[in-house]
Amino acid sequence: MKLATLCIHAGQPPDPATGATIVPIYQTSTYTQEAIGRHKGYEYSRTGNPTRSALENALAAVENGSHGLAFASGSAATAAVLHLLRPGERVVAADDLYGGTIRLFETVFRPMGVLFDYVDAADSGKLRGALERPARLVWLETPTNPLLRVVDLRAAANAARDAGALLAVDNTFATPALQRPLDLGADVVVHSTTKYIAGHSDLIGGAVIVRDDELAARLRFLQNAEGAVPGPFDAWLALRGLKTLPLRMRAHTENALRVAKVLSEHPAVQAVFYPGLPSHPQYEVARSQMAGGGGMVTARLRGGRDAVDRFLGALRVFQLAESLGGVESLVCHPATMSHASVPEAARLSRGIDDGLVRLSVGIEDPDDLVEDMVRALDGAAARPSCPGCLP
Repeated sequence: MKLATLCIHAGQPPDPATGATIVPIYQTSTYTQEAIGRHKGYEYSRTGNPTRSALENALAAVENGSHGLAFASGSAATAAVLHLLRPGERVVAADDLYGGTIRLFETVFRPMGVLFDYVDAADSGKLRGALERPARLVWLETPTNPLLRVVDLRAAANAARDAGALLAVDNTFATPALQRPLDLGADVVVHSTTKYIAGHSDLIGGAVIVRDDELAARLRFLQNAEGAVPGPFDAWLALRGLKTLPLRMRAHTENALRVAKVLSEHPAVQAVFYPGLPSHPQYEVARSQMAGGGGMVTARLRGGRDAVDRFLGALRVFQLAESLGGVESLVCHPATMSHASVPEAARLSRGIDDGLVRLSVGIEDPDDLVEDMVRALDGAAARPSCPGCLP
């Protein structure tokens, strides 16, 4: 089946008890058993819940995996993968990652003895060079957050395989509508289902998808033992969002390309980062592994923080908020929001300065988004008034 069909039907047969077309919300913590050891597949909802199982099966199908595991957040999903490692084992990670992932790596797992090295993973030679020393895991985002670099996943998979390392890819930005990392050689796919999968800014969730049975069994043990699982209502909301993912991603991508072109032509903008623009340094790589540039656009404004403040103050449709991937357009200031937990020196070395803004382009009418963007950019370019200045 094609993706649009899988998003609606995979793992979601009619309810056997009632014939309900939509998966019911099994709002229960426990299940009555017929006798000791005799039950209908479920014992306790931390271990398994029919609504969650439907979501897990659907996510596995749309990522072309064999096993899906749902978690209470994207960070919980990331933590489960990292708990596969032991003290002294090494992770090679992209140097442009979501700030919460870096925080988890540096303040939770490094003190536990897991080793981390960061590399510009968009440079396949640098990634392979970093893997000349033993590594257990390669952790990538593509496109990256917030600079939207694109990693050649085929090359990364070959390098990880040659090094005997697992390759994990956070596919939150691209989604399976645009990119399927398992098909490109990855071992593990991670999502914050909060974002595009659910798509409506009304839940927190995460997921891990794999093909290997043994790896799935280890992750499922951790999922149950640590208990960071979504409730049935959040699982149901994610399922509902998944049904429209291909339609939404098409609209996100079309709108983002228009916004990116407006940004690239405006004098208030110093640089634009969008994989769908031919000017992007990894444009050809993106074309080879993605079905579109996605809904995220990042820009660096001339004038730094002052220009950013004027830009944000002039926006009317785009809303200043954390998160991304919802139907509404959002703008984020990474230095003080999504990446505030990254030390300033590390942020600046990675290009996350005070002039950087990250746009999650929604599915509103594109003319309204362009009008809003032009007005805000004109406001950013305007010289601020000052008391006593001559007219």
